Order: sequence, then structure tokens, then C-alpha cells
Amino acid sequence: MTKFLIPTQRFNSINHPHISTFMLRPLSNFHSATSPLPSFFTPTKLRGFCTSSPFTGNRRFRSVFSTRALENDVDVGELKGDSGSASSNGTGDLGVNSLEKEYPSGEFEMEEFNLWRTFLVKVRMLFALPWERVKKGSVLSMKLKGQISDQITSRFSSGLSLPQICENLTKAAYDPRISGVYLQIEPLNCGWGKIEEIRRHILNFKKTGKFILCYVPICGEREYYLGCACGEFYVPPSAYVSLYGIAVQATFVGGVLENIGIEPQVQRIGKYKSAGDSISRKSMSPENCEVLTVLLDNIYLNWLDIVASTQGKRREDIEDFLNSGVFQVQRLKEEGWITNIMYDDEIISMLKERLGVKKEKDLSIVDYKKYSRVRQWTLGLGGGKDRIAIIRASGSISRTSSPFSSSSSSIVAEQLIEKIRNVRDSKIYKAVILRIDSPGGDALASDLMWREIKLLASSKPVIASMSDVAASGGYYMAMAAQTIVAEKLTLTGSIGVVTGKFSLKNLYEKIGFNKEVLSRGKFAELTSAEQRPFRPDEAEFFAKAAQNSYKQFRDKAALSRSMAVDQMEEVAQGRVWSGADAASRGLVDAVGGLSRAIAIAKEKANIPQDRQVRLDELSKPRTSFPSLLAGIGSSLRGLRAIKEIMHEISQTEGVQTKMDAFFERNQFSSSSPIVSLIRNILSS
Repeated sequence: MTKFLIPTQRFNSINHPHISTFMLRPLSNFHSATSPLPSFFTPTKLRGFCTSSPFTGNRRFRSVFSTRALENDVDVGELKGDSGSASSNGTGDLGVNSLEKEYPSGEFEMEEFNLWRTFLVKVRMLFALPWERVKKGSVLSMKLKGQISDQITSRFSSGLSLPQICENLTKAAYDPRISGVYLQIEPLNCGWGKIEEIRRHILNFKKTGKFILCYVPICGEREYYLGCACGEFYVPPSAYVSLYGIAVQATFVGGVLENIGIEPQVQRIGKYKSAGDSISRKSMSPENCEVLTVLLDNIYLNWLDIVASTQGKRREDIEDFLNSGVFQVQRLKEEGWITNIMYDDEIISMLKERLGVKKEKDLSIVDYKKYSRVRQWTLGLGGGKDRIAIIRASGSISRTSSPFSSSSSSIVAEQLIEKIRNVRDSKIYKAVILRIDSPGGDALASDLMWREIKLLASSKPVIASMSDVAASGGYYMAMAAQTIVAEKLTLTGSIGVVTGKFSLKNLYEKIGFNKEVLSRGKFAELTSAEQRPFRPDEAEFFAKAAQNSYKQFRDKAALSRSMAVDQMEEVAQGRVWSGADAASRGLVDAVGGLSRAIAIAKEKANIPQDRQVRLDELSKPRTSFPSLLAGIGSSLRGLRAIKEIMHEISQTEGVQTKMDAFFERNQFSSSSPIVSLIRNILSS
């Protein structure tokens, strides 16, 4: 949790759509829940985060705060260190607790249809609606690029949806009309959690025996990590190859603000709380360096291990190859990193030959948009008597909606609480999956949602499934569930508080600006008098308020996770953890994706693992002006940024509990036009 007057920083690289280049700007899609993520994570070309499919339990495959577990599909051999290695040894190995409770893995198992079900599917496809008709022998083509949302997007949205990507792969696995999948992977701008989920579905699809290949014209670490899971990997002769490794960088403007007469007055509780560092410091703190180093090692070593496992080589061999400087496409082919060097049209010709299509005929291709409209029911994948609700919470947290807020990019507490109460009152749902992809936001909103989730969990099983990031306010929500599931590289934790304000006294003197305040009450000018620094009694009051906020957050986390306060204190202090490290420390129960969360929900609800369940998505998009604006904005450069800034401006009142590129922030509103101007400049 954190308090801050001016949002600054954006996290662009590690595990969040905004963790990729530590630039000084706020997480546009996540403003307001427990502290802001610092802007430090620029894995060279690490631009993506991917995670789970909300449909895993619907399919014909078995998707298949207190105990820990490691998902079966995570090779323990990949997690070289012991449970504490990542932080105690500083190696970055993803360790997990050896005393874990066994949870079902949710591993994909291809289900064979009997003759009757096969006949029903054929009849349904025969009478399918026009937009659901697909020619036999078709190839599913999907272009993965840019940002990937954890929400289900509307038909008007131009963006990619993780649930729909994963559902398409699952449907294609069972669809007799689909011969294979052709993925075109462009630079990604999502987190490692989402990438892990898509990769998991690619591997599941390969179990069907159908082909899946990828074409990657610009190849960085994220793109290769995803592409190497496919059976075939192609690049054009002129492909941009940037497999250089992963880097982290942080930007500090403390010196700049000092020169122009702005004095940030920051009070942080928790030795690892780095919120405010970018504006108050001129260099990285040792504690922040420690956190970022461990997270960087987690990502880098996981990347080496997965690639090494895919290629059947040692980690050392992969690292030596990277360090030798990789940029020649031909060398990738010679070393076995790719299948072949081909242009897109040559791949199409190859597929035509493979599928027996005559040269003069066109290859039958169905794209992402069209195939997303094919219902699971048409393929015999719908249903089951038992129903599990999926509630998605993505983006920054605010208490109420604004004219510029969008359900796909923000969490509005009053709307989410309404969904939670409806599910709690309903008798048709056996369990609930709370899918979280948020760095936090408004502290009050986070606490109100925590309460409602806690009440829901008292009436039926609630499983929290973390995507790219669930830190600060995002973790606040998750800790109300009975079981928490996170990806290996989910960013989570960040239990800490930062509070502060800007003193603009020197700036005002330089520019000739004057502000006078008349007040009654000892602390009436606490947040409104930016024309002067804190008085000693005000500074003391601020520090006590921050300490109190931290104790409330920490103690509630300890209660929710059935831990002693002293034990929670050791893993709190504002520290951000990877999902695997969080599991080894009791902050997370199991490592895995949405399919594992569904399997655990079945277990908690006493539903047999081999029984189909119906997954009801309760966060489906509504056609609204913001969604239309978002769709149109994809073709208008800069409109998206304007929309995000306007949303941030409209939500700045109140205390903020949010992780900004690794920090949390609590923000007080300010009436100063100069403070607002500075905030907007730093946010843009």
C-alpha cells in the first residue's frame, strides 16, 4: 500500500505489460491498488506476458491463504535451487517448498469421443451457423503480437485476448476440420505469465498429433521462448534476431527535480519498498537492486532451462551460444535453433503441398477472429452439470468508474463487488475462480473487495489464479481466497507502504508563483500546502500514518495466509516475489495456470477430476463507448495514450495501494495545478 502525490514510473519488462523498459511513467493500465511497479525491467526484447485460458475446464480435456504446491507440468529439474535459493543465494533459481501439499495438476488429457458423440459433432457442424462453418483441411492462423489482454475482448476490439487464444487452440485440437495451426509471432508486449499459459496450450495441442508451426520475423527472448514450443520454427532470411539476454534498467529523476526546485518528501515502510525512488533518488538503492537482481535471475535462468530442455542441450551450452553474440539467421539454423529459413509465402506453399492442395488452389485458412466465433458446443466441448464461475479482475484498481475507464483495462470495485455478491447468492455455482492480473491501485477499493471475496470464500471454494502480476492491491484481493495459484514468473507480494508529497517551495520562488492557505486544525494543510515542506509534527504524523497502514496490510495478510505476524514480516517489507519464490514462502499455494486452478476448484467442490464442468465467464465485455473508442484507437496513433492519461487523472483522488514497476504508491489528491501538470508530464 502506498500514498503518493505524483504518479511516476512505468514498469516495462519483467512480468507485466509495463515491465519492459524502465521508463519513468505510470502503468497506464494499472493505477490504483497497493503501490506502483517501478519502471525497471527491460529484458532485451522481453515484451510479453502471457498466462491462462479461462476455458480449460470447459473443454473435453481434463484441466487437469495456507499450503504450497508445485504444478506437475513444471519440471522440478528446471527449478535448480532449493526453496530459498532465489533470494538467499541470489542465484535466481526458481525454488519451491519441498513440504508442499499435493494439488491436482490440471494437466491436459486428450479425450476420445465415442461414436455417438462423434456423430453429434458432425451433425452440429453440418447445421452450423454461417460464421461457424470451416472447410475441412483448414489451417488455423493466428498472429500473436503486442499486448495480450487477460480479459475476453468484444468483437469490436482489435486487441488479442489470452482466453480466446487459448480457447482457439483447444477447439482446434478437437476440430476435425482443422489440420494444423500456423502462428505468426511478432514482438510481444505481455508478461511472462501469459506467455507461459500460451506455451502450455501449444504443448497441449501438439499432443493431438496435428502440426503447429510458427513464423517469427523479429525474434527476441519472449518470441523465441514461445516459438520453440511449436513443432516447427521458421524465420525469413532478413529476420531481426536479438537473442542477447535479458536486462533491467531504472531511471531516476531526483537530480532533475532538485535542479528545478521540487523536493519529494517520501516516507517508506518496508526496506524493499522502492516506490518513490525514481523521483527521490539519483541512483538505485541496494535493496531495490537485490530484488531486481533476483527477479532478473529468475527470468533468465528459467529461459535458459526451458530452451535447453526444448533443444535437448545443457543450460551452459545455451548460455555460451547467447554470449557468443547471436544475430545471423543462418547460424540459428546451423545450430538447430530454428527449423528452416523461409518466407511466409514459401511456408504457405509448403503447407499446400503437405495437405495435398493443388498449386493453383488457395490454402484454406481460418483466422483468429473468425475461429473465435466458433462455439465450443458445435465441437461437442460444451457443458457439464456442475458449474464454476470465473471472475476476471485485470488492470488498475479504482473504487468507482470514470467516463474514461474500461472494464478490460481496469478493476472497478463497485462493479466487481456486485458480481461477487451475485455469485455468493447463487446456488448454481459450485466454486469460483478469481483471475487476477493487476499491480494494485486504490487502497480502500482493495480492502472492500477483499472483504467481499472473504465472504464469498466462506460459502463456496474460491481459487485465486494469478496472471502476469498480482501485487500490492492485486495480492490484497488474492489473499482472501482459500487457495492461490500463480505462474512461475508471476510478480506478486509487494506488501508494503510508501507515502509522501512534493514540496514546491523552491520552484514557486523561481517562477514567481505564490500560494497562500488559510486553515483551521493542526493538520489541515497536510496535503494541500505543497508550497512548503512538512513541519516536524506533520512529518511525524505522516510517518505514523504510513506505519499504521503497513501494519494493517501485513497483519491482514498474515491472518489470510494463516501465518504468524513475525513470519509474514520476513516476506513482506514491500518485496516483490516471483510466483515460484512466493510459493516457497507461503504467499502462494501452487504454481500453475488457469487449468490447474480449475482442477483445484473441482477438488475443493468435490467434483471428480474426470467430470466435465461448465465454466461461466462473468466478466464478458459489454459493448460500450469506451470499448468502441479502444477499437478505433488502435488505428489512431496516440489515442490510447490520451485515454489512459484521462483515466489516470480521473482516478487520482484517494489513497493508492499499487505496485508501480515494483513499487507501491498511495496517492493523495492535490489541488495544485503545477503538481497536476508535473504528474501528467511524468505519466505521458
